Amino acid sequence: MSEPPARSVRESQSEYSEIALPNDANPLGSLLGGRVMHLVDLAGAIAATRHARCPVVTASVDYMTFLHPVYIGQLVILKSSVNRVFRTSMEIGVKVWVEDLRTGVVRHTSSAYLTFVALDAAGNPVPLPQVVPSSEDEKRRYEQAGHRREVRLAMRERFRPAEHHTSKQD
Repeated sequence: MSEPPARSVRESQSEYSEIALPNDANPLGSLLGGRVMHLVDLAGAIAATRHARCPVVTASVDYMTFLHPVYIGQLVILKSSVNRVFRTSMEIGVKVWVEDLRTGVVRHTSSAYLTFVALDAAGNPVPLPQVVPSSEDEKRRYEQAGHRREVRLAMRERFRPAEHHTSKQD
């Protein structure tokens, strides 16, 4: 099976936005953190699917911090792109911005790195086209994604559950 042709970072870039509505708010009038995480996953999946051109699933999400609240009526803007492709997985970077539509002030509120795996129709992982970074920023993110992957793999190995063996005494 031949390797799919490489694609540029710009081919996967995505921007997704929506207004923060009362249904998704906490009692303080700010967007629930879980809702922001849901939006991050959606934005990441859009960029991942654009790159893979097949179904993708979320394999992991690196930790998230919330720098500023998003209040009801504000615009949540999520920008995502492929940072690096491995074989059947890829790291997607998502940056979350909040815009106060009355004042025009835009602030960075959160960032996350997600790993997605591309799947065929039977649900098996498939090889992905490589991503070609062109700008200095894209090249930096590409290199940093490799380091983050090493950390993720080490953490996965460290916290892998031990095989449960049944003995006659159990």
